[in-house]
Amino acid sequence: MKITAFAASNSTQSINLTLVKSVLPNLEGHDIQILDLNDYEMPIYSPERNQAGIPEQALTFNQILKDSDALIIGLAEHNGTFSTAFKNIFDWGSRADKALFQQKPMFLLSTSPGPRGGQFVMESAKNIFPFFGGNIQAHFSLPNFQDNFKDGMIVNDALQLEFEAKINDFKSILHQN
Repeated sequence: MKITAFAASNSTQSINLTLVKSVLPNLEGHDIQILDLNDYEMPIYSPERNQAGIPEQALTFNQILKDSDALIIGLAEHNGTFSTAFKNIFDWGSRADKALFQQKPMFLLSTSPGPRGGQFVMESAKNIFPFFGGNIQAHFSLPNFQDNFKDGMIVNDALQLEFEAKINDFKSILHQN
């Protein structure tokens, strides 16, 4: 099974990408591709630019999603919502194909330095993604990243158990497909 994973951030030190990567060892045997949103930088979406044509980067991003069997997305939260880098790709990609996420099983993750762990952006994604072909099968928010994540793993026992349960839920969905 081909799984595409990425952080919805253009930060080169994304804590959300770190969290995404911590899931991947649990998915051995799958073909996993990690995307870097910096590879899909394009003009900021506008209706006028849309009339001129959809950038090749958006079409390439969409094709990668289409070719995937499942998606893992680490949702960076900027001021309570999606990062500008992700929102721009989302806007362009959904103009090319409203069913951007193609009903692929999705595992959504979020984390932040604060106590809510990116829950605002998680709630936004859970509400918005289904309108764009999002098939959310599991989601997990990790609060206080710097306190709860050390040496590649979650150090809070209760959060680690919850995280493992979410990973197992996602794995069971993958085995059904």
